[in-house]
Amino acid sequence: MKRLVFLAVVLFLVSTQGFAGDLAWEEISDGAINVSAALINPANEQVILIGTDKAVLKTTDAGSSWRPVLLLKGNNSRVNLLIADGDKFFAATGAGLYKSHDNGNSWKRIFKGKNYFENDCNALAIDGQKLYLGTKQGLFLSNDSARTWHKEGGELANSGIFDMADAGSCIYIASSRGVYRFLKDTRVYEKIYYSLASYQTNDIPEEGSTEDPDGIYLMRVAFDNSKKTVYVAGKKGVFQSFDDGKSWDTVPDFGLLDKQIRDLAVIGDSVIYAAARKGVFEFKQDRWQELTGDLEGENFNSICQDKKSRFYVASDKGLFKTNLAHTINSGSSFLNLYYKDEPAIGSLQEAAIKYAEVSPEKIADWRKKAAMKAFLPRFSASIDRDTGDLWHWEGGSSTKAGDDILVRGRDAVGWDVTLTWDLSEIIWNNDQTSIDVRSRLMVELRDDILDAINKYYFERIRIRMEVDNLSIEDRKKRAEKELKLQELAASLDALTGGYYSRYKNNRQENK
Repeated sequence: MKRLVFLAVVLFLVSTQGFAGDLAWEEISDGAINVSAALINPANEQVILIGTDKAVLKTTDAGSSWRPVLLLKGNNSRVNLLIADGDKFFAATGAGLYKSHDNGNSWKRIFKGKNYFENDCNALAIDGQKLYLGTKQGLFLSNDSARTWHKEGGELANSGIFDMADAGSCIYIASSRGVYRFLKDTRVYEKIYYSLASYQTNDIPEEGSTEDPDGIYLMRVAFDNSKKTVYVAGKKGVFQSFDDGKSWDTVPDFGLLDKQIRDLAVIGDSVIYAAARKGVFEFKQDRWQELTGDLEGENFNSICQDKKSRFYVASDKGLFKTNLAHTINSGSSFLNLYYKDEPAIGSLQEAAIKYAEVSPEKIADWRKKAAMKAFLPRFSASIDRDTGDLWHWEGGSSTKAGDDILVRGRDAVGWDVTLTWDLSEIIWNNDQTSIDVRSRLMVELRDDILDAINKYYFERIRIRMEVDNLSIEDRKKRAEKELKLQELAASLDALTGGYYSRYKNNRQENK
């Protein structure tokens, strides 16, 4: 009965206040489905273009009404990318590359491949009159505003190009063979990330294959110009490089519930956003925050933002809009409902420190004992045995037994005990150096443990809130989040020696 009352209170607060960080999403595509790409006109934010699996649609009133401006025919007519270059619009589709000179009202195809794979355009970078086009079978270049095209040679000739990020002097290209850094001036490129290195051998396609079964090798690349950082996303998560791809680090995946990323973007103040197959996420303060909320869709394909911080998501259910600046803060009294059945974060930290034996008192005890070492003497003992003393007896008779015989005498045994003090150790003890090294390592280990405890703990709170906010019909997503809660609980138990589960069990028994 208590649980029913608690759930009723939670649902009431959700309906009236919302969760901290919730976003109000608005569907603005007027029922259009299978939206794969979106473009906000930089010069007029009322003008929006969306791409579907068969057409490009346009609105001039921020989504109140839509009309088709480009109809595509054929089996592969999906719009993969919409991009603006000044007053010109481009649409990369499965049926070639299209261009509009009149604000998206009319379109002309400016590239058509020789076969099915070359015709499937996925990525585009524009630098003046130079166009860099990524297709499912190779990279194509044009130096005269798409009047003529030529195909790049080498490894990029037959690679499937998934995405490109323009970094000024170079372009980062995500392909089926890996990520390349392409220098614009010299047209020299080098592989900086191997897409297949993390996958099992039996998953790797044959050399030269352009197939991408189930999106296993789907990759996205983004570039943060302010931090000069390259980001790569794929099925294994998100990676980052601060040195043009010479070395890579994993972006923490705390909160990233779905790693099958469809789109990756760096927006605003170097904030990373990811559209995954089952959700939309924002990376801040070393963790991912899910922004999906009541956002409808099972496949989130593309993300973008306008100059007024309005955030757009293209999904199979349409185009949705929200304002990232308008998050709802429900207050600490509401959050207390979720902290109620959880142990205090301080008690978890203490349990983890005790279990790992990394408490500060341990180092302090070592230093105290090392300082007292000078007052304890060094003890040594020795025994000296002399077996060289022999005596001779002259009996005066040549017939009496025992005369004129050299007889061994008794051993001469001596012993001593020594106590010594090294009073200089009162001022300095060499053991202190060893303790300093161990102390530094222990502090680093303790910080890592506490950092993990904090992330697991607050991740559980957040996911519990998200579970309560899910509709009853969304059983699959609820099951995924419940499984994540169990995973986080197991991680807390592993760090605290089972303290977390013992606390939860005791709470249940006392109710």
